[in-house]
Amino acid sequence: MHHPLELFKYCPECGSPKFLVNNEKSKRCEDCGFVYYFNVSAATVAFILNDRNELLVCRRAKDPMKGTLDLAGGFIDRFETGEQGVAREVLEETGLEVTEAIYQFSLPNTYLYSGFLVHTLDQFFVCKVKDDTCLGAMDDVAETFWMPLDTVNPEEFGLDSVREGVRRFINEKRK
Repeated sequence: MHHPLELFKYCPECGSPKFLVNNEKSKRCEDCGFVYYFNVSAATVAFILNDRNELLVCRRAKDPMKGTLDLAGGFIDRFETGEQGVAREVLEETGLEVTEAIYQFSLPNTYLYSGFLVHTLDQFFVCKVKDDTCLGAMDDVAETFWMPLDTVNPEEFGLDSVREGVRRFINEKRK
């Protein structure tokens, strides 16, 4: 897999082809001096439990990792907080309205999208929802369902950070 900066051939400021590697995190234009830093994208993941101690689980409808288990979540939009982003993603993917989002931890991840390796920092939240009976599968989710926490197998989750996050969450609940 190539470094993502290799995909940027021309300076986004002046269009010059003299847009060269500056260091492992940036490219610099030799003509206008513009420096572009390749930073991670912020993303969210939601742990949602119902009254029966079941975890809300989704099945991915699209690549990467189509068909594997996942949790509701996604990229944070510009000008959103993590809490706003996770609430929006949960609503878009499941139809559930988040009433509270409590930050737990973050994990780095990579996400191959359209041949481009996106580096993310995934922020995990425990979320409470208004009504957990109004569950649907929308956006990039093929299926949503409640899974008893004691039957959740982290290895069935396709994305590395989500797999590790589920492992941590389950281990914390067992304490």
